[in-house]
Amino acid sequence: MKKLLSGIKNLVVGLFTTGKHLGRHAVTVQYPTEKWTMPERSRGIVVLLSDKETGELNCTVCMLCMRACPTAAIDIQYDKDEKGKRILKDFVVDQGLCCFCGLCEEACNFAALKMATKYEFSTLNKEDLVWHTDKLQEVGRDVPYEKPERKKPEAKPAAKPAPKPAVKAETSTESEKDTSKSEAAVNPGKEAEEPKPATGDNKENLGEGN
Repeated sequence: MKKLLSGIKNLVVGLFTTGKHLGRHAVTVQYPTEKWTMPERSRGIVVLLSDKETGELNCTVCMLCMRACPTAAIDIQYDKDEKGKRILKDFVVDQGLCCFCGLCEEACNFAALKMATKYEFSTLNKEDLVWHTDKLQEVGRDVPYEKPERKKPEAKPAAKPAPKPAVKAETSTESEKDTSKSEAAVNPGKEAEEPKPATGDNKENLGEGN
């Protein structure tokens, strides 16, 4: 008897819950015939973005996204040309390791990758979750994005010339020294006359005079 009453009670509670949500908006969809549209800022799979005009990848191989990834889900391989510029060889993303944190997208300054609003990529093989450049670019071709505008740095104003030091007035003594130095430089052969020492003839003349 107790089991019967408990069963009736549970049935009534279940019907009450069903009736309460009967007139409300459905929170489920009949997948796969119905598909859920993810919000615009949702974090889905990582894809590579291409230039809308040329079709080339926006990636500049700066490595910032790979360094920002906390789970090491991104691996970038590159070569260098004659000038030392990095050329992208392969961009690898392990979607199985990705934690959908969005740090790679925040670190990128060139709109090269994005967390797309796509989620239908389930598989029974882990190797299929490792995506390379071709697949990342193919899935990301129809992903809308806004390329950041780069402003040219404003020209810095020319530096003002340094003020000239104030000239101090020379004293009369210093001016006289400068005048004597300039005269000596003009007449280097001119020397001050000194008294000549007395010779023998001069001594005799002096004696006769006495």
